[in-house]
This record gives sequence, C-alpha cells and structure tokens, in this order.
Amino acid sequence: MKPGYYNFVSLVMFLALVFALEAAVNAQEKVAPEILTEAAAAKIVPTSFYFAGQSAPTQVRNAAVARVGKERHVIAGLVDTSGYSTEISGKYEGFLITDSPVNIGGKSLEIGAYGFGFSADGKLHIFDLSSKEIMAVDTMNDKEMKRPRPLMMSVSSDGVRFYKGKNYVLVRAN
Repeated sequence: MKPGYYNFVSLVMFLALVFALEAAVNAQEKVAPEILTEAAAAKIVPTSFYFAGQSAPTQVRNAAVARVGKERHVIAGLVDTSGYSTEISGKYEGFLITDSPVNIGGKSLEIGAYGFGFSADGKLHIFDLSSKEIMAVDTMNDKEMKRPRPLMMSVSSDGVRFYKGKNYVLVRAN
C-alpha cells in the first residue's frame, strides 16, 4: 500500500475521534429541565426589576426558575406594578430573564432581560426593557390544573411550561 493511504486513514480516524468526543460533550451539556426549589430560586431571583424607566419590587412568592441546561436558567417573576402608569401596568406584569437563547411558544428569544404580560385574548406578550413589544405568542390552557398559582413553571415531556394561572407557553432550550 502507498504511504498516502495511511495518512488518509489516519486523518479519517482522527476526524471520527474528534466528532465522537464533540458528540459526547454535547450530550453531557444537555440536561433535563428542572424547576429550582424555592430556596434555590431565592438565591437567583432579583428583588426588583427595571422596566420602562421605573423599578418595581418582585413578588418573590410569584417567581420561578427553570434550569434548562448546565448552568442555564430561565427566571420569571411577577412584580408590583402599582406605581407604574396605567399604560405600562396594563400590559406589563413581570419579568423574564434568560442567560441563553430559548424557544418560547415556538419563537426564538435571545439572551436578555424582558418584561412580559399575559393578555385576555390568550397571548403572552414579551417586551424589551424600553416597553417595546418584541413578540407575542399564543398560550395554551391547562384545563386539568386543579389549583393554579398566579405564576409558576413545571416540567413537561416537551419542555418547561411557564404558567400564569391556567394559561401557559412552552419554553425550551435552543
């Protein structure tokens, strides 16, 4: 056999090894989603949130954190909007923070901090920090839920359900 053949075989074996190692690393990084306990979430959830030029205190009892990957989180919480103008408090209910890109209701949301509001027409509206709407997604209704909370997250077979009452959107890591 020619010497070039051995170089080619060595290259193919090396590339196969590199791809196998990369696949193993990627498989390890994919962690099943989980909802953090109240105590663990308390270390992550901010005590207040800035939106549209104002800061409002977080309703800590109505906050949730989902781990969607190794050291990747989605944090959501309702805020006290009583000091906000009617225009802002009518559409803004809380904050959503993600430290990695996620998919919400079938649409991609980049790393960042956002305001959100669930509307009576069955949509979740997501706003940038200046209060400009950047997306709206349809919600689903969980008719099986017995005791809905104002805001919560739960793990399902297809991702994390982000609820306000019985209405929810599906959140998945990208």
